[in-house]
Amino acid sequence: MLPQATSESDADKLRRRNRELSILNTIAEALNREVDLDQSLRAALAHVAELFGLRTGWIFLWPDEGDTPYLAAAQELPPALAENGCQRMERGCACLDAYRHGGLDNRERVRVITCSRLEELTGGTDGLRYHASIPLYAYKKRLGVLNVASTETRWWELSADDLRLLHTVGDLLSIAIERTRLFARSTELGAIKERNRLAREIHDTLAQGLTALTLKLETADALLEQTVPTGRVRQIVQEALALTQANLEEARRSVLDLRAAPLEGRTL
Repeated sequence: MLPQATSESDADKLRRRNRELSILNTIAEALNREVDLDQSLRAALAHVAELFGLRTGWIFLWPDEGDTPYLAAAQELPPALAENGCQRMERGCACLDAYRHGGLDNRERVRVITCSRLEELTGGTDGLRYHASIPLYAYKKRLGVLNVASTETRWWELSADDLRLLHTVGDLLSIAIERTRLFARSTELGAIKERNRLAREIHDTLAQGLTALTLKLETADALLEQTVPTGRVRQIVQEALALTQANLEEARRSVLDLRAAPLEGRTL
């Protein structure tokens, strides 16, 4: 009977690992599919919760510029943290302080912290007190922190495989965050180039129009000094007015294009 039990245990372990790999693959696919950072993070949190049988998680990110982290995504926050537009999540906390000072950098363990936002509360916590914190980095560049929480007091006593799994999720998230930010920067750079092109187009259009207008007015002025019928002069002036109107319309169109350039390729 013992060999059979061992075989069943191995089979259960294999099924569990297959499930974990399947969810990791799903996370990777979801992150790779999205170019919108918010959607990427929400999808990742949902799959992380499924992977570890949890319900609550959140992600803090550091902006590209500045040193003030912000709540980038959250799943199933308890009422005490979700109320008033997640106002309680805007304050500093122990996990962010630890991250700032390198206290989360040890990949040999998951840093579990008593949530400083919840520890003094008596209600609205859904029983949550602790969360595991996984640091997010890209090429040693600080990106943020992934927190996953549970009501179980010892759930974080993970095996080496589970620990590796958590950090793998963190690595996938880090890659996705950096990729979406690079995509946003490249889009912004493309918009700047397009704006510059349109600005040059406006300049050229106005320059050509003003040159033609100047020639028309110089012709009219010269004709006024001669004994030319006023009808001919009036015709030239009207042509100049029409040319001015056409150039104004072209300038307006170019300005509208200039304003719209940063929005090209984006959905509402």
